[in-house]
Amino acid sequence: MGFRKFFLTVGYSGLSPKAPGTAGSFVALIFGVILLQFIDSSTLLLLSLLVTVIAIKQIDIYEKEVGLHDSDEIVIDELAGMWLALSICGINSENIYILAPLAFVFFRLFDIYKPSIIGRVDREVKGGLGVMGDDILAGIFAGICTALSWQIMEIVSF
Repeated sequence: MGFRKFFLTVGYSGLSPKAPGTAGSFVALIFGVILLQFIDSSTLLLLSLLVTVIAIKQIDIYEKEVGLHDSDEIVIDELAGMWLALSICGINSENIYILAPLAFVFFRLFDIYKPSIIGRVDREVKGGLGVMGDDILAGIFAGICTALSWQIMEIVSF
């Protein structure tokens, strides 16, 4: 269970006594921004999908072990969602200091408030797919909103 817990809690960031989801999202943001210095955003997208597939199975196992669905300490879903937001938003070396924090804010808003289909997935889908599903959607919506915000900033600033 040692490595599984390390993976699911994103290096134990999910064990934060206050706001574990935000802590996990912040660690994911930093890790994602560092990775983007070496890989393309399309590779980050693929990594987030790989993490999602692995996490669904590992969460199913973990939930059986601890007997609890969507434990607060599981923040691998925040990592996958945050990386999706970063990979979708059009981030590059010129706009990284604007888009990375903006993607973080949008992701946290969608993840916390769970509007529309995000909340429905959170309430109705069980197991690892349910844990990951709402954050995947939150990441997609956050990436789109970040990209749209950047486009608006570009139009207004010219």
